[in-house]
Amino acid sequence: MIGYYLIAGIMFLVGMMVSNQLKRKFQEYSEVPLSEGLSGKEVAERMLHENGIYDVQVISTPGFLSDHYNPADKTVNLSPDVYSGRSISAAAVAAHECGHAVQHATAYSMLQMRSKLVPMVQISSTLSQWVIAAGVGFMGFGGGNQTILLIGIALFAISTLFSLITLPVEYDASARALKWMEQTHLTNRGEHDQAADALKWAARTYVVAAIASVANLIYFIMIFLNRRNDD
Repeated sequence: MIGYYLIAGIMFLVGMMVSNQLKRKFQEYSEVPLSEGLSGKEVAERMLHENGIYDVQVISTPGFLSDHYNPADKTVNLSPDVYSGRSISAAAVAAHECGHAVQHATAYSMLQMRSKLVPMVQISSTLSQWVIAAGVGFMGFGGGNQTILLIGIALFAISTLFSLITLPVEYDASARALKWMEQTHLTNRGEHDQAADALKWAARTYVVAAIASVANLIYFIMIFLNRRNDD
């Protein structure tokens, strides 16, 4: 399992760097006022209504960069800095989360697929590491361990698939947000570029997570194949 911890360690460092850069970008653009003067809440409500969505509520949720769209109760949850903020950062984040609401309303296939995986991911993310560790630990006790390891890999693969499906969902939500902001002239050219930069770094956090998951999945598969070839 040394390889696993090495991969995890490297990706953790990369993830920290990307996350810190995202925070810096958010702080930087949170000091740039939106020329239209709208708050994140107002931006969100405007985007929803202009996309014909009136059954989604925009609410404030505690935390920093805790913004998300909840398809279960149809709420756009904005952190306090975004909900009340009147900056480029607030507008970009609010519009991005509404991008998910538009995806939901238009039955965007990748979002639907990700939503269907959520119950399985909740189980696989909890069990996969324990099952894989048990499979590797029992390698010296006969063929049964291969089955345990294979089950663990299958569980981990579900989480990896979820990470990969998340990428187009996030990038599409950002694309919808930026397109709407440009078409409605919510942002001028400079503000649009700044909003795009902020959302770019937010998306990269998901890219790092997906790469880490794929790398670990490959590592576990290699362990399984090497063990099978040794038998």
